[in-house]
Amino acid sequence: MTIYTIGFTKKSARAFFSKLNESGAKRLIDVRLNNVSQLAGFTKKDDLRYLLDVICQMEYLHLPELAPTRDMLDAYKKEKGDWRVYEDRFLALMRERHVEESVSPRVMEDSCLLCSEERPDRCHRRLVAEYLRDKWGGSLEITHII
Repeated sequence: MTIYTIGFTKKSARAFFSKLNESGAKRLIDVRLNNVSQLAGFTKKDDLRYLLDVICQMEYLHLPELAPTRDMLDAYKKEKGDWRVYEDRFLALMRERHVEESVSPRVMEDSCLLCSEERPDRCHRRLVAEYLRDKWGGSLEITHII
């Protein structure tokens, strides 16, 4: 099974949808807490659902249980918090939510996790993918679309 990840920051719509089309992903799973922000541009939920269908023939799904809490996000982003603290808190939240039980491997198979961060190294989409790989075991492959 492969899980892809992508961020939309610093990508044009052309680059974003081209990379998704080339990836082989079948579904985009939005793991953002806020998917309607004006800052999201072409990735606002309703626009994204439409564009994914028309351009990529891809399904859109929003799974907020895979997003951080507002407090957690604010402490890291707005208050310039430490990444390690954020990572520990986020992984604890995933354990508390038992996402490995609430999210089906069938839903995740050949899906692409979407968040805003340009790169996966300091983004929760990477943490989600790695957490599920560790919990589900097996041969889950993670491919970051940059």
